[in-house]
Amino acid sequence: MLKRIMLTALAAGAIAGVFMWAIQAATVTPLILHAEVFEQQMTSAPAGAAAGHAHGADHAAADSHAEWAPADGFERTAFTLMADLVIAMGFAFILTGALALSGGAAGWRRGIVWGLAGFAAFSAAPALGLPPELPGMQAADLVARQIWWVGTVVATAAGMAIVFFAPRPVPLVLSAILILTPHIIGAPGHALAAGPLPATLVAEFAVASLVTVQLFWMVLGGATGYFFDRLKNA
Repeated sequence: MLKRIMLTALAAGAIAGVFMWAIQAATVTPLILHAEVFEQQMTSAPAGAAAGHAHGADHAAADSHAEWAPADGFERTAFTLMADLVIAMGFAFILTGALALSGGAAGWRRGIVWGLAGFAAFSAAPALGLPPELPGMQAADLVARQIWWVGTVVATAAGMAIVFFAPRPVPLVLSAILILTPHIIGAPGHALAAGPLPATLVAEFAVASLVTVQLFWMVLGGATGYFFDRLKNA
């Protein structure tokens, strides 16, 4: 069984990771690059020439402590592909483990259903409180957002597991409580102020991101179910 899980996750993760990388390049990446232009304009040189020298010194000091980022072009593309592969394989291990624990027949159709459940738990439910963010967007404290995101994923996954696997009818009430609790608590907020990004760009990015991730989860689920079924004798 361990060999079956390993081979399934690696094969499905590789396929879904390359798919994610390709579809991101066509839908999401152009929007991110567009947003980075606004972000750079916001942090560009000061208007006053008299402050130029002092600002230059401060800017150089800030650059010396700036985080590393891959250069545009091949380097950025390669690192994006590697990141997508790692993320896809990690999620593939989660899906494969869930299929193994659930028992029953696998197959690409059942895998897609599991993929949509993964999309609901890891992407759709958290996006209700924390929509996908572009560079330059305002955001609440990172740690607070991470805590809320993890809590939402766990609560949503647990609620869906109760719906599909627990006896009825009382557990359905518990399922609803689990799924709704993070949203009743609410995602971490922040002070609102005018930002540099056009509202249309932000909305387009949110829609494109969610559609892209949903397609990724469907491909990942379908591939996971397919390989898990084909490798049952591994």
